[in-house]
Amino acid sequence: MPVTDTIFGLPTHALVVHAAVILLPLAALGGIIMGFSQRFSIRFGPVVVAVAAVGTVSAFVSRITGEEFAERVGNPEEHAEAGELLPFIAVGFFVVLLLLWLLDRRGRRDLLTQIVGVVVIIAALVLTGWTIRTGHSGAEAAWKSIIENTQPG
Repeated sequence: MPVTDTIFGLPTHALVVHAAVILLPLAALGGIIMGFSQRFSIRFGPVVVAVAAVGTVSAFVSRITGEEFAERVGNPEEHAEAGELLPFIAVGFFVVLLLLWLLDRRGRRDLLTQIVGVVVIIAALVLTGWTIRTGHSGAEAAWKSIIENTQPG
């Protein structure tokens, strides 16, 4: 049994995925604002970049713990496939976000910085969409059959 399989008797994966599900879209929102506003980027860029970094690490931890959890309960194909890719999308977003912040710190928005800003906005939208897809397919794998076979109240 892997060390990271459970925490206090609960599946580690079910606990750590919440960090990725919250932090990645939050960083994406910050990245979108940074793409439009150099002032915001200079002032809050370090915080947004830090949130993106922690979210990216949590995506990798979620992937590892998800693989371990799948050994115990089975492999939900759609969720597993989406979860395999999410950390790498997060890394791509993190890299362009960091680049935008570093460029904005120079104090001017030249053509290169504007292009990177547009790339950050696109990457943020892709990251958010993929995070939602991954999370939804995981929640569906965990809860759909239970919901279908129970009545409210």
